[in-house]
Amino acid sequence: MSGLPKGWVEATLDDFCAFENGDRGTNYSGRSTFVAIGVPFISAGHLNNGHIDWQEMNYIPQTNYDRLGSGKVKSGDFLFCLRGSLGKHAFVPKIDAAAIASSLVIVRPSQLIDCKFVDYYFRSPLVKSSIEVYSNGVAQPNLSSANLGRFGFPLPPLPEQKRIVAKLDALNAKSARARTELARIETLVSRYKQAVLSKALSGAKERLENYIISTFYGPRFSKENYVSDGIPTIRTTDFRPDGSIVITDAPRVAVNPQDLKKWSLEAGDLLVTRTGSIGKCAVYKASHGPALPSAYLIRVRLDLGRIDPMFAYYMMISPEGFEHLGVKTTAVTQPNINAEAIRSMPVPDIPLERQHEIVRRIESAFAKIDRLAKEAKRALELVGRLDEAILAKAFRGKLVAQDENDEPAEHLLARIRAERKAAPKGKRGRKSTI
Repeated sequence: MSGLPKGWVEATLDDFCAFENGDRGTNYSGRSTFVAIGVPFISAGHLNNGHIDWQEMNYIPQTNYDRLGSGKVKSGDFLFCLRGSLGKHAFVPKIDAAAIASSLVIVRPSQLIDCKFVDYYFRSPLVKSSIEVYSNGVAQPNLSSANLGRFGFPLPPLPEQKRIVAKLDALNAKSARARTELARIETLVSRYKQAVLSKALSGAKERLENYIISTFYGPRFSKENYVSDGIPTIRTTDFRPDGSIVITDAPRVAVNPQDLKKWSLEAGDLLVTRTGSIGKCAVYKASHGPALPSAYLIRVRLDLGRIDPMFAYYMMISPEGFEHLGVKTTAVTQPNINAEAIRSMPVPDIPLERQHEIVRRIESAFAKIDRLAKEAKRALELVGRLDEAILAKAFRGKLVAQDENDEPAEHLLARIRAERKAAPKGKRGRKSTI
């Protein structure tokens, strides 16, 4: 941290923070220790993006809390995770009482420091780089509260801390709005695709059975049928959102030539998941080579002279198709799909050439929508990088203008030292380290 602006000082957390570990004398690892009503017991799992998640909080008896020698949380404290979810942190709002797990440490800044400035520090890249320097342990890196105190902290004058916080608050509000709008894109993409399908597949309908040659439930195999070099069996997990199939680590079975001929898939076969992720579909291509449908799939062999397999696929995943199959049911247990439900699926009654054109237009529209979604995802990632860059700039003294009339941070630290020296001597909070 060199080249700081005039009036700043290169400090450490130790210079203006006290640390207090959780009390290790009491073990709260078992749920039998917790009670329905008591004092909140905060663990690493409750630290969420700089805040405490009070949902599903555990509680300890008031009598146990009263006996704690350390680890009692106060309003305005910061909690920092020393192991496991290393680096997670949270600011403690106004509370009556709370205790912490031994994996956390309380960081208690001097009241002469702007607590929101400290909060932004814990979110900054400076903390990530300090963790890399001071953490130890290969399998599960961890920190001691002593090493946490050594974290470098570029400290500006108090008035500038407040100006930086105000600027960061304003920028964060804009960033949050951008994140919210970009996050909505994923939902809008799904809705837009459904709208495209509804419009493209509208018109007079007839039953899909008029275009089906046969339907077949995937066979079940016994344990001895599975071999390392047999015929792959396609599963729902091999389906991709665009209706394609990518066979990855598929179970393989040994089958005789007669069964292979009876069960093997052919180009243009439509595969529909009949249980579990019901309605999930894909179209088989000859390039996949010999393969069999798994037991949870229904193979639908189509009359390729009358219907485009991708046209049937898009009909299946359209809002009307999902409604017909009961995919959006509100029942507690999802129903299974049978061959009759597929056969009775309504499909537009249009010539094959027109089907090809509709498929082309759907795929063209989907490609444009996917590019939009990809750009939105990239923009969301860039917002995150921008937030980090702004924080880095703030802690280099480059975010707001300096005021030569501000009291130098060196004087601020001197007042903090004097305050500590004058404070009554008590038990050091940081008596135990990891």
